[in-house]
Amino acid sequence: MSSKSSHRSDRQMPSSSASTSRNANGHPPVRSKVSPAKRSAVTNARASSSKADDEEPGRVRVAVRLRPRNAEDLLSDSDFADCVELQPEMKRLKLRKNNWNSDSYKFDEVFTESASQKRVYEVVAKPVVESVLNGYNGTVMAYGQTGTGKTYTVGRLGKEGTSERGIMVRALEDIISNTSPAFDVVEISYLQHLLQIGETNRHAANTKMNTESSRSHAILMVFVQRPAQGKVENELSSQESECGSDLASGNGVPTLLKSKLLIVDLAGSERIDKSGSNGHLLEEAKFINLSLTSLGKCINALAEKSPHIPTRDSKLTRLLRDSFGGSSRTSLIITIGPSARHHAETASTIMFGQRAMKVVNMVKLKEEVDYESFCRKLENQVDYHTAEIEKLQKLRDDDKKEMEKKLTDCQNSFAEAEKTITARSDLLKDENTLLESEIRSLLEELKLQKERNDLMSATVAHLEMSLNQCKKNEVEDFTYQKALMDTTHMYEKKILELTGRLEDEHACAESAHEQLAIAKKLISDYQKSIQIEGQKEIDELRMKLQEMYQLHEKTVNEFQSLRTENEELLSEKIEGQKEIDELRMKSQEICLLHQKTVDEFQCMRTENEKLLSEKVTLSEELHMARQKLYAEEQQRQYLEAELVKSKKFVPDNDIDFEEKKPYMEENKGRATFGQRHKSSQSQETIYGQRTTITKICEEVGLQKILDLLRSEDLDVQIQALKVVANLAAEDLNQEKIVEEGGLDALLMLVGSSQNTTIQRVASGAIANLAMSETNQGLIMKKGGGRLLADVASRTDDPQTLRMVAGAFANLCGNERLHAMLKEDGSIKALMGMVKSGNSDVIAQVARGMANFSKCESRRIIEGQRKGRSLLIVEGVLTWLISNSTNCPPSTRRHIELALCHLAQNEDNAQDFISTGALKELICISNESSREDIRNLAKKTLKLSPTFQAKLQKV
Repeated sequence: MSSKSSHRSDRQMPSSSASTSRNANGHPPVRSKVSPAKRSAVTNARASSSKADDEEPGRVRVAVRLRPRNAEDLLSDSDFADCVELQPEMKRLKLRKNNWNSDSYKFDEVFTESASQKRVYEVVAKPVVESVLNGYNGTVMAYGQTGTGKTYTVGRLGKEGTSERGIMVRALEDIISNTSPAFDVVEISYLQHLLQIGETNRHAANTKMNTESSRSHAILMVFVQRPAQGKVENELSSQESECGSDLASGNGVPTLLKSKLLIVDLAGSERIDKSGSNGHLLEEAKFINLSLTSLGKCINALAEKSPHIPTRDSKLTRLLRDSFGGSSRTSLIITIGPSARHHAETASTIMFGQRAMKVVNMVKLKEEVDYESFCRKLENQVDYHTAEIEKLQKLRDDDKKEMEKKLTDCQNSFAEAEKTITARSDLLKDENTLLESEIRSLLEELKLQKERNDLMSATVAHLEMSLNQCKKNEVEDFTYQKALMDTTHMYEKKILELTGRLEDEHACAESAHEQLAIAKKLISDYQKSIQIEGQKEIDELRMKLQEMYQLHEKTVNEFQSLRTENEELLSEKIEGQKEIDELRMKSQEICLLHQKTVDEFQCMRTENEKLLSEKVTLSEELHMARQKLYAEEQQRQYLEAELVKSKKFVPDNDIDFEEKKPYMEENKGRATFGQRHKSSQSQETIYGQRTTITKICEEVGLQKILDLLRSEDLDVQIQALKVVANLAAEDLNQEKIVEEGGLDALLMLVGSSQNTTIQRVASGAIANLAMSETNQGLIMKKGGGRLLADVASRTDDPQTLRMVAGAFANLCGNERLHAMLKEDGSIKALMGMVKSGNSDVIAQVARGMANFSKCESRRIIEGQRKGRSLLIVEGVLTWLISNSTNCPPSTRRHIELALCHLAQNEDNAQDFISTGALKELICISNESSREDIRNLAKKTLKLSPTFQAKLQKV
């Protein structure tokens, strides 16, 4: 068991790791081969990982992950927008330089703030882990500014929940689940229960930028050793059967796959003036930045294909020399923060990732010969051949003993045969006397045979009659003839064979008579010459008599079998008649089924002709639909091109929206909604922009522009939305936009889109539509108040809040909607936007309060409403008092108007007295910059009995 330690920075390198090898029961690893099931799983993993790296398989893969805003960012960056805009669908990232310019960068993967730890692992680290299991070296490294989430991404242990586990824990789980303790060897330097000890020993300190800043680098090293052959020989018999062929073909040498996985959690780069490090922390920061600088130099040299790579400048670059420019498959994840305060660090991190993407490694398979397994295999083969030789020697000895035994038996049998021949020569004389009696009995048997031949002739005649009857039956019923044709041929063949046998028997009988006469002659001759040839003639005569006897027995047996076959033929004839009847019934059923099939076929033919005609009709309709779609596609492409041309006329950061004062008969003036145009932008430019947009609308059509709001291309969708928003600023276009479904599309985008730009522009377009009293009611009925309130609660973008507040301010100018605004939470949302601290947002909030209070006071004066004001119930009065003196003139004017109109409601008088608003009203009557407001305040004080009584007491 080897021991390895995890490496740290050049200066701080506390060792807390331990090495271990995985095998059963904790014993040292025994090297053997992987099971077929495990090998097939790894093969599938190799096939899946190869698809991701079809192009430049050795290039360093770089992903970027954006950390969510933390409490410090929310507190210190409340007045600033994020400097980073992600486009995960396009795998791009935009880094804003200012409100107008931004740089775009492309990466292999872009993770948003909501990306899960599991997805980050599967995209960044899992392909590298699969390559390591397939025999390639792999590296996964995290780089970024301190406090951006490198340790969270890589080294998170997931104690709070399994979903929070980082890359280290998930990689170890995958390696352990895809290796076998009995066949594979895994050596690690940073195991999971040991991970907690390592994280404890790893140096961390509190800085201004991170409360738990890692002060050292951490490297997890995992060594994997696996057999390269796909088949595991588990049984000795299979090894014995394959040993000869393996040695002959040269494929018997086993190989091992040795690979190494590095998971690197680099310490964060930092600036001393921002982190506030001093003393020992300052020295640590210097060494950390020095090692990271050395790493950056190596990356730059590799990206520029420099002949010299300075890998010896630090321990970190020496450890990672195989990861960049070597034979390792490398994935790099860079972590950044959204805060604009760290724009320089974020830009440096992004450029580091861009340069790393240019590094191309020479990925090589780490394969070595397994000499230990090969020697063990040769030893098994030697044992096998030795056992085979011993078996052959034993079989040879057994054969020798068997041959000697057989030789002895043959000698004994030869002696016994000589004795038997002598005894048989003595018996032949006795058998000669018996031969004459046997010849007499044979003559009697020949007579009986003749009688049997006559009986067989009669049987044959009967069979011929049966055959003729069968032929007649075949003529009567053709179906039966076909069924029994083979049987009849067989019977005819048997009858012919029997007839031939009868003729042979007649010939045998005649030859028997002749042989009998010859035998008689031979007997007489034998009696004369018995002394001369005695023994030889007797033997031949005896053999002939035996053959005649056997032929007789054979003939009798054949006649018996012929009789049995005849009986079987009769029984088969009866069964054949039954089969004929069954065949007739089946034939009738088949005829009925055939007729039914013909009818069904005619129906199907009719239906088929009908379907063919329908198919022709559908084909024509499909062709017309395709032509229509093609025309619409050309129109859409033309519209997109026009939108691209209009980008130079529509500003990127803002749109010319308009705001409206209370929608009343006595107040018909309008004010610009949104930021005032810069002094450099002339009225002629504004007129030219609107003329261009109006021309696009006339050429393309409003409906086509509204259709582009549902485009999948984000840029096209935003540009179409800006055109609609500018069109909505004109009274003539508002009714058309609502009729064509533009209001529904805008509300849908506000409720569903998470893009800040879309939310801002859509809210501004709704604010422009809200200038019409008719549209105000439609917006509230369709749930626009709730959707705008939801946007205000979800975003902290000042421009978006300004648009939403302007929309609410226009809606507050309609007295019929006040109850709905309160029920939908719009008033609370309007007051909640004050927390942003943006002056433009506060100005729109104040305008909304002025519109609301003016409409409400008019209804009270007309006698249509009684009771305290809804704004006072919602607690608005306190805010109006606190902001009446410390705000810009435009905002102060709206606040003064709101206080004056609220004071006209006599039911609000006690609230004015108790909160000190009465004193503020008196100040407005004397100190307001506008004469009309001073007069309104004086009139209100004079007409209120409660205020007059209070003033008289004072």
